[in-house]
Amino acid sequence: MRFDTFFRVTSYATVACGVLALALTGGVGLGLAAALFALIAAAWKLDGPRRQLSERASLFAVLASLPLFYVDWKLQSNYFGVEATRASVAALAHFVIFLSLVKIFGAKQDRDWLFLYLIAFFEVLLAAGLSLSPRFVAALALYAFASLTTVVCFEVRRARSRVRFHETRVLRAAPTNRRGRLLPRKPLRRNVAAAGDARRFLVVSVCLLALIFALAAPIFFFTPRLSSSSLARASGGAGLTGLVGFSDEVTIGEFGRLQQTEQVVMRVRVEDPTAARNLYLRWRGVALDNFDGRTWRRTPPLTSPAKTYFKPDERNAFLFGTTQSLEHLTTQTFFVEPVDTPVVFAAPRVVAVRGALPYVVLDAEGDLATRPHPGERLAYRAYSDTTLPPLDALRSDLRPYPRAVAARYLQLPERLDPRVRGLTRQLISETDNRYDAAQVVEQYLRRNFRYSLDLKAGGDDPLADFLFRVREGHCEYFATAMAVMLRSVGVAARVVNGFQMGEYNDAADIYTVRQSDAHSWVEVYFPEEDAWVSFDPTPSEGRPGHAAQTGLRGALSKYAEALEVFWIQWVVNFDRQEQQQLATNVRRDLTSYRRGAMNFAAAALDGLSESWSRASRFFGGKGRLRVVDPGIVLLFAVAAALAYFIARRRGFRLRRALSEWRGAGARRSSVAFYERMTRALASRGLKREPHQTPLEFAGALSVPEALLVTRAYNRVRFGGRELSRDEAARVETWLDRIERSGG
Repeated sequence: MRFDTFFRVTSYATVACGVLALALTGGVGLGLAAALFALIAAAWKLDGPRRQLSERASLFAVLASLPLFYVDWKLQSNYFGVEATRASVAALAHFVIFLSLVKIFGAKQDRDWLFLYLIAFFEVLLAAGLSLSPRFVAALALYAFASLTTVVCFEVRRARSRVRFHETRVLRAAPTNRRGRLLPRKPLRRNVAAAGDARRFLVVSVCLLALIFALAAPIFFFTPRLSSSSLARASGGAGLTGLVGFSDEVTIGEFGRLQQTEQVVMRVRVEDPTAARNLYLRWRGVALDNFDGRTWRRTPPLTSPAKTYFKPDERNAFLFGTTQSLEHLTTQTFFVEPVDTPVVFAAPRVVAVRGALPYVVLDAEGDLATRPHPGERLAYRAYSDTTLPPLDALRSDLRPYPRAVAARYLQLPERLDPRVRGLTRQLISETDNRYDAAQVVEQYLRRNFRYSLDLKAGGDDPLADFLFRVREGHCEYFATAMAVMLRSVGVAARVVNGFQMGEYNDAADIYTVRQSDAHSWVEVYFPEEDAWVSFDPTPSEGRPGHAAQTGLRGALSKYAEALEVFWIQWVVNFDRQEQQQLATNVRRDLTSYRRGAMNFAAAALDGLSESWSRASRFFGGKGRLRVVDPGIVLLFAVAAALAYFIARRRGFRLRRALSEWRGAGARRSSVAFYERMTRALASRGLKREPHQTPLEFAGALSVPEALLVTRAYNRVRFGGRELSRDEAARVETWLDRIERSGG
């Protein structure tokens, strides 16, 4: 490729990358972006002295764009009803792109190319202000590569022009003989003779980009952070609206609309997700206590303050309670999308929250809230005591309720169908404690009713219609039915709205929680333990699931989400807390590596000294090696290097065969331990139906070990991972428990 052609390619690519950055961040629409790319391609085809705009036409177009910019801004803000800040941003993007098109269709000297480069840079800068998405990273990487290559080519082009001008002057002033002929002279050295080698420029650009990244990464991660982009909040704050069920008043039936959409609400990373206490977590939102037959409300308490405001300490931490042991705590990291609710979600019984939040409000129901964030993401860590009191203590809890608790959590609608109390008394006739009564009602609703998003229950009393006629509904009906049934027989209960655990992404080690994961369940109060215990009467069969993507598309989707989580954690919400954590981790790793290197060097020196001593005694010597001879060290180093290169050249097939053998062994092992579990469960009459996936089968059982083994099986069978020694030991322990319980 000729140098001039290569220079034009990189210059046009730089202009196109500016438009691409605006398109990916919402600065311009996709249709307009496609039209702009077509115009850039047309400008490439029409590039030539006869088909370019003249300087006068270009100047006229630039002057005409100024009133057009004002008209565009007014039309969007007044006629189309666009918000003022977003209208100004869109009009500015249109104006800048129009200027670049005028220049790219006109005659281009060095100053015109520089003007185009500056416009492309401004477009990328404007896109950075609009960006809350990792898609901008792709456009930025392309722009950085194209602009670096273009700058190098531009400087070489200018250098070549100066050299040509200097050659012309030298030829004009060259000495001649008496007949006017040029005298012989030494040829001029062409320092840029190889400037047209496109491959060389590409290599230089890649090296410069890598060097810039290497120098900028430490600066980025260790410099103080400003607040998130207000321009992005003003222009791109597309928060999730209609997130019902997280206010002080909710009418039954509203969750059905929320559960029919697949939009992502948040992503959650759980430390030690395979622990028994973390297998069935839910993300608690709000608790409601007053029910009038149609609507749940939250009433203010009678004896304690309704809300308590907490301010962050010097580590951005909010402390709400204590725990008996740190082993009881579950750490969750939340990345919440822009939503129109101030609720701070977390697993039940939150002990502390840590994050860049201005304040946190804790109410009498244990609900957490902070400032609304409809235009920006929210990131925080929650520490919850997810352990439950012992079952014996719950069953023996017969203490009467305090008056305030009874008045608040035993409230019933004025017109309660008498069949509700009669049905409940019939169900719990053989129980003598609150815990068993709650379990009986929970299992009755799970086994005898169906899950459905269709709102079939209605009339003046939708609860009675659900219990005695329709017998199917979504989670709100099940939770409402259980809470009212328990209250009718004197068991204090309340309804809680939140989200289920979500879909696990092993590439990012996070749970993706969508609007369809919205859920309602019941909490029952035990005064002796002063604890609220969760019960979920909604059957698992029929709940809306997520269509798992498989193959290449599924893998790309998982890794794309992992990239987005990385972007949110380390770019969008990277604050002083994350900086301190990163610095601590780096310092700990460096200390560990240094200690390991010192131990390795000491062990190698001791081994070498011992070998020298044995060799000396074998040949009749008496001394022990006190100081290592440099010649011996050099000999060992040369031998090690030769062995490495021989193994590298000769051992490829052996390594590949060994890798394939180990992979096949891991697959056989995964099938073996899972089949062992299914045989043990089959002996107890628990067989998997043909339509059930392994995870659905394990989730439908009340055997925590079965879910643990199934997750390990999925990681090995479908995730391409191998069981470590500790994991294999844990799997063996779980299998032994399953087999013993079957006996």
